[in-house]
Amino acid sequence: MSDLREVLQENSYLRQKQLIFADCDRYQRARVSTLLSIAAAVAGADYDARGLTYEKLYEMREVFLLSRIALRIHRCPRALQVVDVTTWEDGVKAAHMQRVYEITDKEGLLVSIRSDWILVDPQTRRIMRPGTFTARELRSCPKAIDAPETRKILLPREGIEELGTRRVVWSDLDGNGHVYSGNYGDFVWDYLPADLQEKVPREFFINYSKEATLGQELRMVGYRRDSEYLMEGLGPEGVCFSAQCVF
Repeated sequence: MSDLREVLQENSYLRQKQLIFADCDRYQRARVSTLLSIAAAVAGADYDARGLTYEKLYEMREVFLLSRIALRIHRCPRALQVVDVTTWEDGVKAAHMQRVYEITDKEGLLVSIRSDWILVDPQTRRIMRPGTFTARELRSCPKAIDAPETRKILLPREGIEELGTRRVVWSDLDGNGHVYSGNYGDFVWDYLPADLQEKVPREFFINYSKEATLGQELRMVGYRRDSEYLMEGLGPEGVCFSAQCVF
């Protein structure tokens, strides 16, 4: 097999990835957690390739935190498949800096993703306006991306199911000391009803609200509505994440 490609252009970044068994579920389909992890990793790799590493952005006191993701699965990637992951910055919407993605193979589109990021001073944890970002001029994606808009996810007041608790353990954490954004996809799937765990969602949405750290217990609650399932993970200070699965 030839080396996996990496292509940096003025307003796009492409990186090839081969999915391995650990990226996939019992049916060798890419897990939602894998797709979330790819989105986070490729965003970082884009800026790394431009010389804007996490360390440099930290020194500038201008780092990104992922706020929301929306994805549409057109065809689910599978184990051992080599895919092209392309990402573009896509301007600003209110307090969010936006980034979009396409995951493709030789036959066309597999997954399309839209994401919202907030700009934060890593020392004070203060959220800053996108207009204060100085490291690079923000660009817009030159093409239409077939992904749903990100959304605020709220569970109804009545009819909520108690799903149990999920303690945050060492292997959940990333280098920032909190639960890695991609891992929440596995949190969701571990607490879905058994019949839905077997399915591939058409769309998936997640909001990241508060950091979950080592030893915290998340109270998991859910709500089933037609072909959708909504879920929240509640920590000691409120909602850590909320997710919506559309089947």
